Amino acid sequence: MASAVRAARMAPRFSVLVRPAVARTTPSVCQRAAFSVSAGRFKSEVIKETEVPVSVYNPDAKGVASGNADHFSIPVKPRQRAPEPVVEEDEEVVPLEEKVYSQLPKTLQKMSVHGKVIIITGGARGLGNYMARACAEAGAKAIAIFDANQELGDESAAELHQKTGLPVSFFKVDVRDGHAIDAAVKNVVDLYGTPDVLVNSAGIADSNIPAETYDPAMFRRLIDINLTGSFLMSQSVGRAMMAAGKPGSIILVASMSGSIVNYPQEQSCYNASKAGVIQLGKSLAAEWAKYQIRVNCISPGYMDTALNKVPALDAQKKIWKSLTPQDRLGNVDDLNGLCVFLASDASGFMTGSNVIIDGGYSLY
Repeated sequence: MASAVRAARMAPRFSVLVRPAVARTTPSVCQRAAFSVSAGRFKSEVIKETEVPVSVYNPDAKGVASGNADHFSIPVKPRQRAPEPVVEEDEEVVPLEEKVYSQLPKTLQKMSVHGKVIIITGGARGLGNYMARACAEAGAKAIAIFDANQELGDESAAELHQKTGLPVSFFKVDVRDGHAIDAAVKNVVDLYGTPDVLVNSAGIADSNIPAETYDPAMFRRLIDINLTGSFLMSQSVGRAMMAAGKPGSIILVASMSGSIVNYPQEQSCYNASKAGVIQLGKSLAAEWAKYQIRVNCISPGYMDTALNKVPALDAQKKIWKSLTPQDRLGNVDDLNGLCVFLASDASGFMTGSNVIIDGGYSLY
């Protein structure tokens, strides 16, 4: 099934590569013989070693080349496929300490978020929560979690604070409510100072619904949360940065679905919303560069989040994996490094980018 799907998906692309037939000369007997001998010689040179001989030359006690060597062999083991990385749900979160930061080389210091105030929407669970943990580990000064789920939000904020000792707050905010967003952002400024970073991870997904039967009310709700919410959050945090004359980084979590059409599920409305997020990010980047506010997008592929760990998706997940060169779904922490990089000063000359992180899915 998977191979048939892959072949069907790739066939249109290969069709454009077909070239008109051209006349070819038939190689002579001598040419064929020369080729077969040459090919045979190269093939016979490939030797499957069971061990690798090693000679190590070290200077003597006085630092003078001795000319003597230690000879030994190391065994050759057949290559094995690397196991998929496993993320422990209750793993420890260790924040970057001031003493450790001061000892880091300049490049690694720039790759941290040391001293930064960070707002993360959708941070109560899933990818947003793991990015919040990553920012804590990378030296954040304070973290504010915005989420519509009161119970999960409080629980996540309390857990992150207990594990790290960092100032962490939770704001029950619906990203469709501009007035609530403004009030919450103002309170973040009062508590910790102007935010340096916004990670907008809040979003929903409607899938496996044909466009012809999709409820317009559901479409409006999805657009309001995914696209309008991204705009309202960016607008509010951007205003705060501008008012303080403070450079900043805004990271919008879009999706590879904003650049490709998924298979086999039908989800045209979700795809449209994420395409809008990508274009919003590029447009804001162009407008706000004069304020030294950078705006970039992260576009994840299929991620192995709790929302995807349901029996109803098992058949589709097999297809998703088969169409992904890395042959796996993304782990919940696979966005962490990119998030920290885009939030950090190391990406200071980077704005308006959409970084796809999908295990190679969109290569085909």
